[in-house]
Amino acid sequence: MSKPKELILNQELRIFHDDGIIPTGDWIWVFGSNLKGIHGKGAAKVARVNFRAEYGVGDGPTGRAYAIPTKDRQIKSLPLADIAASVARFLEYAAQQPKTRFFVTAIGTQLAGYSNDQIGPMFADAPANCALPAQWRVYGTQPRRAIAPDQDKTTLRSEAS
Repeated sequence: MSKPKELILNQELRIFHDDGIIPTGDWIWVFGSNLKGIHGKGAAKVARVNFRAEYGVGDGPTGRAYAIPTKDRQIKSLPLADIAASVARFLEYAAQQPKTRFFVTAIGTQLAGYSNDQIGPMFADAPANCALPAQWRVYGTQPRRAIAPDQDKTTLRSEAS
């Protein structure tokens, strides 16, 4: 049985996903974190509960997830330059693992309080193995295809399920 087209990864395809989707299978969940690694709310909590992100790890790989710090140890939003540096480290990490699939959440746009216009462009040159939030489509540089939340329920499910 072949994989659904929206999950085929190659250099000519950019994958986008809608908010509220939690991937199943071998995806790595990429989420905004705080440097304390508390993982208590939002996508960070999903990382802890569904992807085994370790408490106390607020930067880099953890469980089946990758933490990008958007808040400091006092749980205050980090400056955009610091977030951009962390995003650049993640993009380099993802590029070094072309067969690994990364499901990037809209880091920094909820609890850290930044806009999509401030964070989305940081991912404009993300490697093809990164699925990005649909609202960041305008910042992408590669051809792309959207994933609708009602497609392939065996591979993607909503947070409500």
